Amino acid sequence: MSLRSSRGAAVALVTLATFTDIVAYSIAVPVLPDLTRRLGASPTMIGLLFASFGVTVLAVSLPMGALSDRMGRRAPLVLGLLALAASTVMFAFAERLPALFAARLVQGAADAVTWVVGFALLADLYGPAERGRIMGLVMSGTTFGFMIGPTAGGWLYENGGTELPFLCVAALAVVVAIGFLWLNIPSKHTDHVPVPIGAILRVPAVAICSAAVVVIGGTIAMVEPILSLFLASEIHLGPARVGLVFGGAAVVSAVLHPLAGHLSDRWGARRVTMLGLVATSCALPLLGLITSFPTAVALFVLNTLAVAIVITPSLAYMAEATASTGVGSFGVAFGLYNFAWAIGLLVGPALGGFLYERIGFERLVLAWAPAALTMTLLIMAAERRPRSRR
Repeated sequence: MSLRSSRGAAVALVTLATFTDIVAYSIAVPVLPDLTRRLGASPTMIGLLFASFGVTVLAVSLPMGALSDRMGRRAPLVLGLLALAASTVMFAFAERLPALFAARLVQGAADAVTWVVGFALLADLYGPAERGRIMGLVMSGTTFGFMIGPTAGGWLYENGGTELPFLCVAALAVVVAIGFLWLNIPSKHTDHVPVPIGAILRVPAVAICSAAVVVIGGTIAMVEPILSLFLASEIHLGPARVGLVFGGAAVVSAVLHPLAGHLSDRWGARRVTMLGLVATSCALPLLGLITSFPTAVALFVLNTLAVAIVITPSLAYMAEATASTGVGSFGVAFGLYNFAWAIGLLVGPALGGFLYERIGFERLVLAWAPAALTMTLLIMAAERRPRSRR
């Protein structure tokens, strides 16, 4: 088999595509606030700019998943990466706030395409016994984007001005797009006829997996900003130490994703997803015991370990739940996954901030934990229903 037709090349390109997307998202963190302030934006406007990313993620995920089931994976991936390149060029040369909002909206759409179609391609190429391991490798590579993006963005910004960070990412996105043009992707990616989104949602396991993704995505999105506030205001840690807390957890997460994928292949994606949800519900309240920098590092790493045991297996679980019903529309399935993740990212910080102001950090993490246990029970109930019909 030639390199162009190898599954390994597809995995490498999907990993590079998601890595590029995360770098494009995170490289803006140290740049956009200063840029928008120089353009006269208020803190509220800056918040709206960052939130606008999620609007197009929600709008594009489901339609693009369904479209890729019908037209194949290559064209959406290439167009998505070219849109990512275009959005970063727009960031580089934006001189007014409307241009920045337009760039952020395009970036959100590109993100949806990359993740939805990329993981659908992996589900096409790999069977249930291998999906967890492969998706774990992709998630591990992607995690490094969170580590590299803000650091590289700040360094390039200081040394080359506003344009340089975005132009570098745009060039990388174009290179990956060329890679997908070169890759020999089978034109017939599924042996099944694509089905409507409603039919997929009526599969109990798919619906419950989507709900679990909302819970875990919302948990991650809630913890990150609220924990930062808690560490700064209550534990009195400076920005450098807060960064080390999150950086250390990111390294651990990158290492654990492949292991979680391997476990899902060996024990079943559903079972490992449930294990991760239970572990998350147990680890989350422990964050309320943080009293110092060492305890912050230890307990947040523990929380990150539990969350990682959900993320990678849940990706394999979505493909497993879809395929087990005879439905081959992996594009729609991962469109739902990305849609659910985006809902969690939008709801988590808003609800978390509201509760943090009223009940405090310790009570917040304690009150949030039962959601993960509830999802575990729902997964168990959903899996019993189809078995009783066989």
